[in-house]
Amino acid sequence: MIYAFDTYYYDDYSHTICLAFENWNSEKESDIFSEKTAVVSDYESGAFYKRELPCILSLLNKISLQTGDLIIVDGYVTLDENGKHGLGGYLYEALDQKFPVIGIAKNGFNSNDPERRIIYRGESKTPLFLTAKGIDVDAIQPEVEQMYGNFRIPTLLKKLDQLTRS
Repeated sequence: MIYAFDTYYYDDYSHTICLAFENWNSEKESDIFSEKTAVVSDYESGAFYKRELPCILSLLNKISLQTGDLIIVDGYVTLDENGKHGLGGYLYEALDQKFPVIGIAKNGFNSNDPERRIIYRGESKTPLFLTAKGIDVDAIQPEVEQMYGNFRIPTLLKKLDQLTRS
């Protein structure tokens, strides 16, 4: 199973959604998990994980991960050539490196990371940025490129973003 997470922040709470789907080219999710939690940290530039990681970990308590499951986060797993952790890297460590974590970011990050892959989907001239831990990023790249949907953002990831805001 693949579990994709995203969180949206309101004034006094955060709304975290997880879409579960069976494989990379799934058109529809198998399950939706949702949780609203108190905001535990203000936004801190360069430390986004401090705000979002607790939300993801809390929602993960409702999910029974199995060997072979993959996790997607909206953001980066690694940030630079030294392997500095992004949100996904901290999540990978919090899960004792037992589950691969894939980061699919919509915005570029101004650092050199030889493990970062740039993906163009559909007719879009704007890329997505792919990073991963626990799995070969080059093996995942064609899977993300072929995710269901004709646009830059795969259909299920677009739905995930919309659900966090509702």
